[in-house]
Amino acid sequence: MNHKKVKKAGLRKGGFTFKQFFVAHDQCEMKVGTDGVLLGAWAPINNVKRALDIGTGSGLIALMLAQRANKIECIDGIELDEKAALQATENTQESLWHAFIHIHHSDIHHYAEQVQKKYDLIVSNPPYFEPAIACRNDMREQARYTKTLTHEGLLDSAQSLITEDGLFCVVLPYSIGEQFIEIAEKKEWHVVKRVNIKDSADKPYHRILLAFQRQNQDSVECSTDELIIRNNEGHYTEKFQSWVTDFYLYY
Repeated sequence: MNHKKVKKAGLRKGGFTFKQFFVAHDQCEMKVGTDGVLLGAWAPINNVKRALDIGTGSGLIALMLAQRANKIECIDGIELDEKAALQATENTQESLWHAFIHIHHSDIHHYAEQVQKKYDLIVSNPPYFEPAIACRNDMREQARYTKTLTHEGLLDSAQSLITEDGLFCVVLPYSIGEQFIEIAEKKEWHVVKRVNIKDSADKPYHRILLAFQRQNQDSVECSTDELIIRNNEGHYTEKFQSWVTDFYLYY
């Protein structure tokens, strides 16, 4: 893979500078955040040839997967919000991996019905709030609430797009993640990996990373891990640093 030289990183307005790429997010309702970084750093990418990012937003997770990949042929990002899809396209086109990251402005249900591709890895940092008080605009409501993308619909779309032994990975609030597992199991998805996440050792779990497969994994024990983001002094833990050292300029 031929990579052009990375420009020296610096502060830029309206986005986030990583070691090997810049993510502008001023046109996206959901900004670059820890949830997306965790999923992008954790999702198993070794030997994956085709990956799909559902609700790609600024393109952050797609870019992180591209940086980590060693045998990737393509990464597709699906985004319903037109402005976000345009910004993700710009972010990925300015990156080292522009040749094989493709952003599609589309509804995932429509995309799943139209394409013939199957993916070895599907990732999503999905909406998780139930529809409630209206947001200040439709695009923010779409990004935050399950009104246009329910968890049932997300699982159904992933099912139609995943390879036989592919992985579907999500990041969710801990309690919602437990509910997501129940919904997934009813649809014959099986949890094969999970990471329970705390902001600090004395806090309850607040996020969860989950990897599902369609194959029957009853005889395979789920791999469970724990990640604590900050120590008692408020600094990033060594484990968290090991996750993000290839991406973050500073800790």
